[in-house]
Amino acid sequence: MRIGRTLSVRLSHNWRHGIAEFDDENLVSCAGLVPVMELAEQTGLSDLFEEHVVFRCERIRSGAANPGPKLTSIIAGMAAGADSIDDLDVIRAGGMKKLFGAVYAPATLGILLREFTHGHTRQLASVLRRHLLALAKRTSVLDGIADQAFVDIDSLLRPVYGRTKQGASFGHTKIAGKQVLRKGLSPLATTISTRTAAPVLAGIRLRAGKAGSGKGAAGMITEAVNTAKAAGARDILCRGDSAFGNGKVIAAVRKGGAQFSFVLAKSRSVLRAIGTIPEDAWIPVRYPGAVLDPDTGELISDAEVAEVAYTAFTGTTYEITARLIVRRVRDRNHPDELFPVWRYHPFFTDSTEPVTDADITHRQHAVIESVFADLIDGPLAHLPSGVFAANAAWAVLAAITHNLLRAAGTLTDHAHAVARGATLRRHLVNVPARIARPQGKPTLHLPAHWPRARQWKTLWDNTFTDRSRQVAA
Repeated sequence: MRIGRTLSVRLSHNWRHGIAEFDDENLVSCAGLVPVMELAEQTGLSDLFEEHVVFRCERIRSGAANPGPKLTSIIAGMAAGADSIDDLDVIRAGGMKKLFGAVYAPATLGILLREFTHGHTRQLASVLRRHLLALAKRTSVLDGIADQAFVDIDSLLRPVYGRTKQGASFGHTKIAGKQVLRKGLSPLATTISTRTAAPVLAGIRLRAGKAGSGKGAAGMITEAVNTAKAAGARDILCRGDSAFGNGKVIAAVRKGGAQFSFVLAKSRSVLRAIGTIPEDAWIPVRYPGAVLDPDTGELISDAEVAEVAYTAFTGTTYEITARLIVRRVRDRNHPDELFPVWRYHPFFTDSTEPVTDADITHRQHAVIESVFADLIDGPLAHLPSGVFAANAAWAVLAAITHNLLRAAGTLTDHAHAVARGATLRRHLVNVPARIARPQGKPTLHLPAHWPRARQWKTLWDNTFTDRSRQVAA
């Protein structure tokens, strides 16, 4: 019996030691930064940096000089995949200086980041919100926001190592479903999404690792609701897990004119309310992608939902009555039980959707986890500085970069409008090219037969149009 040989990629030349040189000044590895950073300019990012990020008491005067070009250099580096200060050097390789007017060394950018204080980080946060509004006007990054918008809030713990990280402390996190203590820093983030648009970041705030998940949540969600309204939202639903299901956060949501849908911790009063639900009130819920039994035609799922009126936070100034919607599933840890054993998952909402729809909508809060995955697989793979304020600024710049890449994806096609950040960098940004100037006109020559050539050209053509650059809000 003969086994056919496997086809392989073979070298077409006999390469030798010492004949590879890094000497071409006209090659760039990130040609996609041209349309991406042009989109940033069209939406006024540089102007926003110049207007809102102001240093008055610098420790190193030269380090805080020209913050606008330096911050856009960081954005460009992050868009190309940089996850540390040293990695920002990617924007200085080959012909990158011929593409962009001001490109700074990583050491210079690191000095700027270390000049940041809490106040400067708040200035950056205002740039994040204003730039998101400008992106929404220029692109369809918040498509469908006039119909309904979802504001999600959540936190995570980013591990750090070493003894020199300011603010690093031990906090609780889940690994493989188990609660563990881990040393790190804890970003708190809010996102805005719609039924048709992927989530973008409305705000992000870095906190000490030991900070409670809900610390600062009321202010963050107020800012996110106001940003969604400024983008054209009229019907807003705020969602979160049990860390944010408290009176202060819900009061902030209602004050902002939005609806809420938050998980409640299973306190004694919540369990008593669940116990009052009659057995015939439970309704099977059909989740997207649910499978029907071919013999009975019933759902292959034992998830059921029901609701009951519930008054939360009794005896406080935050007392409120709304719907307690409960999802229950069979506990598979008791397969041989005489009577069904259920696990209950309650959430508190003033949504007017039918009970099954409200449950599905609430569970879609998990979309914020995709944003965290993007950040961890990108700029927030590390928190690169030992200075807390520098890391806080880095987190906000990572959020601006995320939104910018998301907007660039919407100018490409539907698949890239909802693609992960790593996919956007691989397909649209990290594309090699050679710079030429025939008859004095700059031209980019990209690889023939590039697998994403059509999508890349679509982004280019939709970015470089005759429309004038808008002024950001």
